[in-house]
Amino acid sequence: MLQYIISRILSLALILVGVSILVFLLIKLTPGDPVSLMLGEDATPAQVENLNRLYGFDQALHVQYWRWASRAVQGDLGTSVRQRIPVTTLIWERMPATFELTMWSLIIAVGLGIPLGVLAAVRRNSWFDIGSMSVALVGVAAPNFWVGLILLSQIALHVAWLPIGGRGPAFSDAMASVFTQFDFTQLWHHFRHVLLPAVALGTSIMAIIMRLTRSSLLEILNTDYVRTARAKGARGLTVVYKHALRNALLPVVTVVGVQFGSLLGGAIVIEAVFSWPGIGRLILNGISQRDFPVVQGSVLMFTAIFAVVNLLVDLSYGLIDPRIRYG
Repeated sequence: MLQYIISRILSLALILVGVSILVFLLIKLTPGDPVSLMLGEDATPAQVENLNRLYGFDQALHVQYWRWASRAVQGDLGTSVRQRIPVTTLIWERMPATFELTMWSLIIAVGLGIPLGVLAAVRRNSWFDIGSMSVALVGVAAPNFWVGLILLSQIALHVAWLPIGGRGPAFSDAMASVFTQFDFTQLWHHFRHVLLPAVALGTSIMAIIMRLTRSSLLEILNTDYVRTARAKGARGLTVVYKHALRNALLPVVTVVGVQFGSLLGGAIVIEAVFSWPGIGRLILNGISQRDFPVVQGSVLMFTAIFAVVNLLVDLSYGLIDPRIRYG
């Protein structure tokens, strides 16, 4: 087990190095000069040269990368060219908003996808099975930004208590208000603001989980040990939830871990659609303003989170299925 964890951590480090090199080169090769954007058209050549020297943009690419990477290892992702604020500070200020949106999307996707997939498998070829799989097919095909725009135009504009944008109170602040003052007002406002963005972001993942749960459970229900359990007189719910579902969830857990990266990537677009103040909007602003340190640091942070989540998913296999051992 320990050897497996060490090998995965080493592979994670190699992935981060590769991603950092790729992102650094792609950002540097994009057209546009952040110094010129920051100083404006009236800047003198001397001012441009001084600012390039200050940020190290006048050095060779490999020198710039080594300087940035060596600082990133120590937790210093540089300073925003536009805002003159450390990138780490900007990321940690926006991280709770993105984390909230991603977690609620994942809760919606798993909380609805697995039960609906189980019902579709148990009621195979029924109207519920056909209808749910048809909806899942649309959910997989529909881009999350399109779903977000549909929710805004068809629901948010016609339902008074659903806002069309913004974050509202943070979940931690809302829960603190509940426990200290027994006041649910902030919690209600939090759910009002996060509901539509979370649904828009989690719809495609929910559809994938639903279809995979159904197909995996149908395969397990046709195995010998399930038929034996039924022959011994076990009730239908016991067979499904105690004997079949646990084994059927293994591929679902894998997909949830992989799709977590899709949620992070989709959050960038959804945050722009719903004016959600997370890292996604920070990256979009950094790209439009040619703020290289912000884009590089944010993408590197996204990659690290995704890799750590995949490691946790791999380790969770042993909890779901005790037969799995790590060599």
